[in-house]
Amino acid sequence: MPLDGVFLSQLKREIEDRIVGGRVDKIHQPARETIVIAMRAQAGNHKLLVSASASNPRLHFTTLPQDNPKSPPMFCMLMRKHLTGAKLVSITQAGLDRVLHLHFETANELGDRVVLTLAVEIMGRHSNIILVGPDGRVVDAVKRVSDEMSSVRPVLPGMAYTHVPAQDRLNIYTAAPSEIVARLRAGKDAELSKALLGALEGMSPLVCREIAHNAARGEETLVSQLDGERETRLKFYLAQLSDRLNSGGARPTMLVDGTGKPKDFSYLDLNQYGHALVCREYDSYSALLDSFYSERDRIDRMHQRGADLLKLLVNLSDRTARKLAAQREELRASTEREKLKIYGDLINSNLYALEKGMPFAELENYYEEGAPKVRIPLDPMLTPSQNAQRYYARYRKADTAEKKLRALIAQGEAELGYFDTVFDELARASLESELNAIRDELAGQGYLRRAPRRGMKEEKLPPLKYRSDDGFTILCGRNNLQNDRLTLKDSRNGDLWLHTQKIPGSHVVVVTEGKTPPDRTIEQAAVIAACNSKARESGKVAVDYTEIRNVRKHPAGKPGLVLYEPYQTAVVAPDLELAARLLQGR
Repeated sequence: MPLDGVFLSQLKREIEDRIVGGRVDKIHQPARETIVIAMRAQAGNHKLLVSASASNPRLHFTTLPQDNPKSPPMFCMLMRKHLTGAKLVSITQAGLDRVLHLHFETANELGDRVVLTLAVEIMGRHSNIILVGPDGRVVDAVKRVSDEMSSVRPVLPGMAYTHVPAQDRLNIYTAAPSEIVARLRAGKDAELSKALLGALEGMSPLVCREIAHNAARGEETLVSQLDGERETRLKFYLAQLSDRLNSGGARPTMLVDGTGKPKDFSYLDLNQYGHALVCREYDSYSALLDSFYSERDRIDRMHQRGADLLKLLVNLSDRTARKLAAQREELRASTEREKLKIYGDLINSNLYALEKGMPFAELENYYEEGAPKVRIPLDPMLTPSQNAQRYYARYRKADTAEKKLRALIAQGEAELGYFDTVFDELARASLESELNAIRDELAGQGYLRRAPRRGMKEEKLPPLKYRSDDGFTILCGRNNLQNDRLTLKDSRNGDLWLHTQKIPGSHVVVVTEGKTPPDRTIEQAAVIAACNSKARESGKVAVDYTEIRNVRKHPAGKPGLVLYEPYQTAVVAPDLELAARLLQGR
């Protein structure tokens, strides 16, 4: 993983500079394996996020809002009991292991000063957050590990805390380049990047590939192929990297693709991808990690909390799609009803030539040119007149069915479109309150049954509020019910309304207050509409805009569905950074 031991050592310096000597103010646990520690220090107030998530383990300062559960989990309560008011006295890292120990000084039940240690282990699926008492025993952990789960290193309350086993690898901070090269040559002959990974402590595969890329000028090289020039280049790059790390000259760098989507990160410029990815420097390691993991963490957290909603929506969509397919097939069959009427007419006009008991009748079809013969199936148990009436009855049934089916199909298509908008809401939800709003919306439409929340007043969720660079307020609905309220009730006729063209997304309203918004504000509002839609990761997005007075409720009656005419269209590129900059708060 890119958050390797060396990256963690650089991050450790940043954390030490800001909060060592500070005190714990509050502790929250927004997710099952994530805690946030609010610290008060001389350098200011900071929120330290610590995550033991198997997919996104990390530790860094965060400025993003966290939606906390109404009842704190047991581990959070225990942390509050032992660490609230505690002073952070030091942070240690054993070698370049991906483990940081945060040492807090506090008072125990007897008033004696003791030191508690919060061990933050960032090791993929083995990541953990462990509170260790002054006696070296585990107080508790966010992930308890029993003997059945691991016979090597169980983690349970009351057990002695054991450090992660050390590995026999070289430290880039202290090892000389010649020592590293000698270690490479003493090992097995392998690709240079893989050999570096096995020889150096705390180095990620990404950084080892970058070292090998610079040493061999982008060519794949075995250790045995390290000739004079390549060895010289390797030693030079290792020495340069060591000096940069020791002097604090390393810079937090993120790799992004052409659309600005984060792909990887490191503490040095990366050239191995050429022009396919671009390096973007950040002011701090925490700002980089906050930006890199925020979207991933939000998706993971919402997937956990919104799993029931996702399952419900998938089932509803599949059921509606199957029903639509059956109705369309039935409609296709009903379009042949004219043939049934013709059969009835032909039988009636030939009653004199037909008898009861005939299985079929071959009659001239005078409705077609040349009156060709047509074979008409008959029920032998019915008289010719009754067979004719039977075909007329089938004709009338098919005629009625077509009218009803067209209405049902239109209703089903609107329902599928509505489900698409709810899927989009769910994909963009970042707070528990937004998930609750989606549940309320589905319950209001009869798709979900929710138990009444007695004694709890549901907080009304306001729309997202942006401010354009020209000073105009831009409002954006978070869900379909809010879209309806924003567009059809709260806005005024002169306000400007925007929505992505034929793509599920939020309603966006520019509050004009009687003024004419300039082109820049309209463009920024269109970007906000694109970023708050299903097309937020597309290259270009068409966004329709018109005055509120031209927008009306869709006949289908589903929340968020509207009709509008006339309108204009702007084509913009979704810019998440611009939208984040203009956002006034969640």
